[in-house]
Amino acid sequence: MSQFNLCSAINDHNQAEMIVDAILFDMDGTLVDSIAAVESAWGAVAQTLNRDPQEVIDATHGRRAIDNLKDLKPQLRRMSAAEMEPHVEEFETEILRQADHFQKEVRSRRSSMASSKRQSRETSRKNSMVFNNVDHKPRRQSSLSQSITADGVSGRMAALGLKPLTQAPSTNQEEDPNSSNIDEDVFDDDDDEEEIKTDDEEVDVSDLTDKSVRILPGVRKLIDSLPEGRYAVATSGAKTYCYGALKRVGITPPKVTITADDPRLKNGKPFPDPFILAAECLGFDPANCLVIEDSPSGIKAGVASGAKTIAVCTSHPFEKISECGAHWLIPTLELVQVEVRKSDGKLRIYIDADKQAVLKSRKDAVQSSAPPELSNANNSSSS
Repeated sequence: MSQFNLCSAINDHNQAEMIVDAILFDMDGTLVDSIAAVESAWGAVAQTLNRDPQEVIDATHGRRAIDNLKDLKPQLRRMSAAEMEPHVEEFETEILRQADHFQKEVRSRRSSMASSKRQSRETSRKNSMVFNNVDHKPRRQSSLSQSITADGVSGRMAALGLKPLTQAPSTNQEEDPNSSNIDEDVFDDDDDEEEIKTDDEEVDVSDLTDKSVRILPGVRKLIDSLPEGRYAVATSGAKTYCYGALKRVGITPPKVTITADDPRLKNGKPFPDPFILAAECLGFDPANCLVIEDSPSGIKAGVASGAKTIAVCTSHPFEKISECGAHWLIPTLELVQVEVRKSDGKLRIYIDADKQAVLKSRKDAVQSSAPPELSNANNSSSS
C-alpha cells in the first residue's frame, strides 16, 4: 500500500521529504471546509426523495454533483452534460446559500437591533421636546418690555436731542405670538447622525447553525509559498461552487482550476482524470506531482494518476482513508512546508509530524465521523 504512512508508522518523530514539479489540490475538505453546507444541501435532496440523509451523504462525498444527481434521480440519467448544467448550478447555488445563511441572518438581526435603537432614540427625543415645551405658553409682553424695544429707545434719545452712534436696521417683522422662543436645537440628539453600531453586540443565534465556508489550517501559508504555475486545483465541484467557496475565504483560484463541469473531462473522481488534466495544463507529468486530498474517492484518484499523494484527516475518520493508497496521512496542512528550489523552480516538500500530532489527528478524525445533526438537510461534499 503505502511507502511511508505518517498515521500508520507511529514513531516519536515522523518525517518525509520529496521533490515535485507541482502540487495538485483538491478543494473542499483540503483547502476549505464547506462540509456543513454541502451536507445540508445533500440532506435536503435526500429528504425530497424520502431517502435516508446519512446514506445519501456517505454515497455522494467527493464525487461530482452531476454524477450524484443522476444516481439519485433516474429521470436525469439520460440527460447530456449541457442539459444537466441547470440542475448542477441550482444545487451548487443552494450549497452557497446554505453557507451564507448564518452570516446573513446575523446581519439581519443586527440591522433590526439598530433600527429598534433608532426608533427608541427618536421616540425619546420627541418625548423630551414635548416635556420641555409644556411650560412655554405664549405670553403678552409687559409695558416694560415694550418700552425697551429698539424703536422705543431711539424715540426717547431723539426727544433729548441725542443721536445714536449706530442705527440698527428697522424690521417690521412682528414676533410670532405663537412662538415659544425655544431653541429646539437644545433638544436635538447629537448622536442622531452617528451610526448606531451593533457589529460587536451579541445577537441570539441559538436557533441557527453556522455552515459558513472556512479556510483550513495551514492552507494560507502553503498557498502563499507557491509560485504561479506550480500548483492547481482539481475539484469535484462545478465552477459555481468552486469559485464561490474559494472567494469566500479569500483564495484566488489559480489559472489552472479544473472543475467538474470542464468539458475536457470524461470522468470525475475516483477516476484520475481531473488530476491528470490539471498536471497536463501545468505542463508536467502527473508522476512528478503531489496530490493533496481528503476524501476516499479523491485519494484513490490521486493515487491512480500516478502522483505522490498526501491525505489530510480533515473530513473523514482515519479508518475510512487509511487504506485508500495515500503515501502519507497527516492531521493538517500545517505540517507541510514548501521550499522553491532556485536551480530549477521545483518544489521541495517537507512533512514533519511528531507522535503527539499523529495521535491527535486520529482522535479528531474519528470524532468527526459522528453523524451530523440534520437541520432540514445534511452531509456530503463535492470535494
